[in-house]
Amino acid sequence: METTYVMIKPDGVQRGLIAEIMGRFERKGLKLVGLKSVVPSQEIAETHYEVHNERPFYPGLIKFVTSGPVVCMAWSGKDAITVARTLIGATNGREANPGTIRGDFGMDMGFNMIHGSDAPETAAFELGLWFPEGLMEWDQTITAWVYE
Repeated sequence: METTYVMIKPDGVQRGLIAEIMGRFERKGLKLVGLKSVVPSQEIAETHYEVHNERPFYPGLIKFVTSGPVVCMAWSGKDAITVARTLIGATNGREANPGTIRGDFGMDMGFNMIHGSDAPETAAFELGLWFPEGLMEWDQTITAWVYE
């Protein structure tokens, strides 16, 4: 089992897509092991997106992600990182496949509603950053109906 970090960005929250997005992860069979809503501080946003700090879009990205509430989630399951990124879709909503979150709701690179960790190392870093208190451990009774 693997755990990944997923964040609904301010545009997804403002558009009222929280339940729709979370439902897609639940229906896929991933287990929610962390959940909170926060308005990110400048410091946490800069730490999260540090990899982009030399890019021209970085200041706007930080301003955007700190502009309102985000929903921070940790999802667990087999190949959770790949599964989550498949559900999310390509960064540009106009190019994302129909059936993905961005393909169904996105029209822009900047307003792409959602972030998902791209690798185990990134997931570990992001989960530690956004959930320093740790994650929930619980037995999900449907697991026997999801995995063989």
